[in-house]
Amino acid sequence: MFGRDILSVAALSLLASSATGEVIEKLRVAPEGWKYTANAPSTQKIRLQIALQQNDAAGFEQAVLDMATPGNAKYGQHFQSHDEMKQMLLPSDRAAESVVSWLQSAGVTDIAQDADWIDFTTTVGIANELLDTQFQWYTNQVQRHRSLRTLHYSVPDDVAEHIYMIQPTTRFGGIRPMHTTSRGKLLSQAHRNAVQAGSLSGADQCGTVVTPTCLKKQYGVGNYTADPKSGSKIAFSSYLKEYARYDDLAKFEKKLAPWAIGQNFTVIEFNNGQNNQTDNIDDSGEANLDLQYILGLSSPLPVTEFSTGGLGELVPDINEPDPSNNQNEPYLDFLKGVLKLPQDQLPQVISTSYGEDEQTIPPKYAESVCDLYKQLGSRGVSVIFSSGDSGVGSGCVTNDGKNTTHFLPQFPATCPWVTSVGATQDWNETAAAFSSGGFSDLWARPSYQDDAVAAYLATGLADEWEGLFNKSGRGFPDVSAQGVNFAVYDKGSLGGFEGTSASGPTFAAIVALLNDARLRAGKSTLGFLNPWIYSKAYKGLNDVTTGGSAGCNGLSRFNQSQLPGGAVVPGASWKAAVGWDPVTGYGTPNFPKLKALALAA
Repeated sequence: MFGRDILSVAALSLLASSATGEVIEKLRVAPEGWKYTANAPSTQKIRLQIALQQNDAAGFEQAVLDMATPGNAKYGQHFQSHDEMKQMLLPSDRAAESVVSWLQSAGVTDIAQDADWIDFTTTVGIANELLDTQFQWYTNQVQRHRSLRTLHYSVPDDVAEHIYMIQPTTRFGGIRPMHTTSRGKLLSQAHRNAVQAGSLSGADQCGTVVTPTCLKKQYGVGNYTADPKSGSKIAFSSYLKEYARYDDLAKFEKKLAPWAIGQNFTVIEFNNGQNNQTDNIDDSGEANLDLQYILGLSSPLPVTEFSTGGLGELVPDINEPDPSNNQNEPYLDFLKGVLKLPQDQLPQVISTSYGEDEQTIPPKYAESVCDLYKQLGSRGVSVIFSSGDSGVGSGCVTNDGKNTTHFLPQFPATCPWVTSVGATQDWNETAAAFSSGGFSDLWARPSYQDDAVAAYLATGLADEWEGLFNKSGRGFPDVSAQGVNFAVYDKGSLGGFEGTSASGPTFAAIVALLNDARLRAGKSTLGFLNPWIYSKAYKGLNDVTTGGSAGCNGLSRFNQSQLPGGAVVPGASWKAAVGWDPVTGYGTPNFPKLKALALAA
């Protein structure tokens, strides 16, 4: 068993080692938007997580690809537990013992090993000595988040070979929801009146406002009814004190999804996440959008909200709440927690509508998070991410000190182990200008998409932007779905939402229905989707060949404010094309075709 057991202090102890040794991670300056506030007192508590070098990372990766590739003898044979999954990744006993002894020699006693992770809590003074660094308080000038971080850290040579990274250290974070809200602007008064009268559930309004009925009609779901006992389950992730609301869901069901009236959702909390149904200070728009369209399309399948704490707001007292609990970023705690769920409680589709510029993420941190998404794939989970809402990029300037003009991809949408969803608009679908896409600067193009991406580059549509993107990088998005004029109830009122935050949950709900069909046929869930999409399922997608993205115009995507120092690239765009393209991927779902392909896999 790989439980979170406190390690015995009787473990082998070494003399205290100086941290002067190998620099594990280093930032040139604090990320844009973050400002040094104050030194942290040496007695301040801090919780850190060490990612150990994995034992057989290459073998594990191949195993996940095998179980995700149709035609492979291992296709669909997912790991059935956290313990089984971790067998290939466990570090050597010597690695764990060396790192624990190093911590103990410095006086750290609160230590816990969780397979290839070691978590420990100590004081800033001890952490500074251990890592040859200086933890300081930084404040995000826009979101008013305060975090205890550093710009670099080192570990002694005798443990460096065992340590991949330690966080939260250089990971500052700029996570944001991928949507904008325009109550009363995107939805006309006539449409809002129609909803209140209960007459907007039909398909006649679909050219100007999107509802679950519209999506069912457009994507061919029709009267398909899932079986809530099939075992197919779906979840969505909520961060940044976003909480879906029961009363808003009830109104949505009554007016826009009458077939789902009475169905509710479950909340599972990680890292001090909450389920706030009363406080109007906290936001609910993103969570309500995710919930209402996932449930509206996939009902009656069970729906879960994963509410994850982290990135707490600025508070007057530096010691309240306890930063060792409140200041940790969300991804690691969420992913490590959800991976431990028993197989019968683990949703097989998880939709997330948050992201940030890839370049703002420390590479080792990004790779560790992406690796955890790969681990979810090994458990039979399809991880769905909105591609982002900044088109080719917003600021379009590198943060490496050179200020080079560059198209900026989005994380985690660029992770090759997630399925990234772009946005379309209108009944005769065309690419939405805000739909993020492009090519990763961190991950090389995975083999499963080699042919598709090479075909797009061969069209010459990207030639105009030569030098502004990494043509050998992982291309995204993979697929797309409607993303404009979604009718959503939030805090009791009807509003219009747009963004890939609408597209992601829409596609995720379709995948949950496909899993329902497969499970009822005695098959496994689809799990990691991309090898199937690029080899087979693209034939079940509606190719979007018109429109294109925008960006790099010196303006913020949503409020159109000036971006100081932002680069301007006239006409910057990824154009939609026949086949895969970096704005709509392979296109939008055609449920009958996808269902046939899923059952044949």
